[in-house]
Amino acid sequence: MNRRNFLGAALAAGGLTPALSQRLIAAGEGIVSVPSTGSSFESSVRKRNLQIANSIQMCVFDTFGTLVDWRGSVIAEVEQLARDKGWNLDAEAFAVAWRANYGPSRNRVRTGELPWTKLDDLHRMTLDDLLVQFQIEGLTEEEKVHLNKVWHRLHPWPSVPGGLARLKTRYVLSPLSNGNVALLTNMAKFGGIPWDCVLGSDVVRHYKPDREMYMMPGEFFDIPPSAVMMVAAHAGDLDSAKSYGLRTAYVHRPLERGPNAPPWPLPEVGRFDFIATDFNDLASQLGL
Repeated sequence: MNRRNFLGAALAAGGLTPALSQRLIAAGEGIVSVPSTGSSFESSVRKRNLQIANSIQMCVFDTFGTLVDWRGSVIAEVEQLARDKGWNLDAEAFAVAWRANYGPSRNRVRTGELPWTKLDDLHRMTLDDLLVQFQIEGLTEEEKVHLNKVWHRLHPWPSVPGGLARLKTRYVLSPLSNGNVALLTNMAKFGGIPWDCVLGSDVVRHYKPDREMYMMPGEFFDIPPSAVMMVAAHAGDLDSAKSYGLRTAYVHRPLERGPNAPPWPLPEVGRFDFIATDFNDLASQLGL
């Protein structure tokens, strides 16, 4: 789906008339690259975008699903391991089951059922259960450690390195992820992700949507929450960030749940500061 069709669907879902939607699409194509037709509506959109762009000092990012294709990456590695070992294994089911325990396992930490446990260790707990569930035997401890670190080797979506490089020319960039610092650092090295710093959940020993996570960037860099923009493909993450005063940008990832699954629904107009098709689109909307 190209940007014009994507935004048209988003705006229609928000209840705007087709004519007004087309005017907003034209104005939202980029605050620098698209020539103005002179309408007061387009002028106000450009002015608003520029004001927000100039007020932001730092962009922070969800990682799993937003920056990297966790699903495709994990399936590919598990498929290769199954071939090497001669297993009859449904790699997709294995990957999806591994990810399915992501929320429940970290919520056990958030509620106090478990003491602070970094995401690498939560992943390993889930992996050990999955090896039993899928009747996988014969892996050495070294092989289990390597498999568990597949989450360090997730491939970025195509626009990520280039789009982030554009954003980096103006803003401080960091993940704001439930991943731990080692995981996020290794992921960045593997995928060519150009962070300025790495803020992981183990820095404050909290998981999203805890307040401590969203306050961390501003507190570390001595800037107000409104100078930080959270970028994510998940509306709930952005809603939490917005509730604590952060700016918000939604990036559409229709393939996160696979080519045959319905994509996440588009957010309604006005819910977030920006809606973008990918990171290059977001950079253009910010005038970069």
